[in-house]
Amino acid sequence: MRLDPRYGPFAATAEGNGAALHALVPQDGELWLVGRDAEIAPSPALHVARTALLAQMVAPRPAPASGPAPDWHPLGEEDAVAMQELALLTRPGPFRQLTHRLGRFIGVREGGQLVAMAGERMRMPGYTEVSGVCTHPDWRGRGLAGTLMRIVMQAMLERGETPFLHAYAAHDKTIALYRTLGFEVRAELPMIVITHPPTA
Repeated sequence: MRLDPRYGPFAATAEGNGAALHALVPQDGELWLVGRDAEIAPSPALHVARTALLAQMVAPRPAPASGPAPDWHPLGEEDAVAMQELALLTRPGPFRQLTHRLGRFIGVREGGQLVAMAGERMRMPGYTEVSGVCTHPDWRGRGLAGTLMRIVMQAMLERGETPFLHAYAAHDKTIALYRTLGFEVRAELPMIVITHPPTA
């Protein structure tokens, strides 16, 4: 199974059924498999575009916010284009045209421009994923991403949920930043991105 590609590139397969994945790969897109599903047998019908190791992190006791919060606003359908443009510029992870509908997103605007955002994506009982965290390059170093993450995480806690997220395990600075927010590494998970074989 896969998500609707407009929401995200993620897919999963029953054990031993990796050969069926080629039918799920969008014609001009890709599938992301994480964890056990990232272990697939080689197939001439599939092309491995890249692999990585992800750190899955949870924040059972998030660090409290310090200092005043920026002037943030909820983001909705009218912000969808700006959200995708910011995500394409900063690449916080897969963010498609309807990803913003997966959960609540908030952001900061300056001069009418969306310069930072954070939100929610995947859910399971008792847990919600912090996702889409990004800041425009011209506005980095001001603590916007961390502050927005804390606001998103606080809302999760008030609903009785534990925040979690995924980061590339090799990105030491990112992992260190998330630790300051109260996250700790729960597990390291393999990830594989597959596409159709490139044409000659």
